[in-house]
Amino acid sequence: MNGMPVWQRSLASVLAAGFQHVIVVTGAVSLPVPAEVLQCPNPRWAQGQASSVQVAIAAAAQLGATALTIGLADQPFVPADTWRAVADAPTDCRIVVSVYDGTPGPNPVRLAADVWPLLPTTGDAGARDLIRDHPAWVCRVHSVGSAVDIDTLEDLARWRSC
Repeated sequence: MNGMPVWQRSLASVLAAGFQHVIVVTGAVSLPVPAEVLQCPNPRWAQGQASSVQVAIAAAAQLGATALTIGLADQPFVPADTWRAVADAPTDCRIVVSVYDGTPGPNPVRLAADVWPLLPTTGDAGARDLIRDHPAWVCRVHSVGSAVDIDTLEDLARWRSC
């Protein structure tokens, strides 16, 4: 990604969005994040995404947060404007999802604290089932950028020049 690791490009967008607190959940290795970023290791990272979401929720709760905006480090094409749009949606929205060109993207998503106990604690799912099961709780926000993620070396090669 123009000489920058994918996760750094993603984090740069989050930081540019101006959040009061930024939490990075890490797995097998720690990362050289800026001092203002709270890095929280997830010793159960291999058990799936739900365990990482739970680590983020615990950190957000300790910070006194009333909502948590979550995204993935492998989605470097989500710009600061999209992060801000999701975070700034009306506070009566319990779940806020980003929508790219009319299609809901998986991230970022904002979750009000009252839905945190309803999220899975195991497995490889985040809020997907909660969003599907409670459509009345969901607000959609038009988002710029792209929810494309980079999961493989082939994906990286395809998007390297961006």
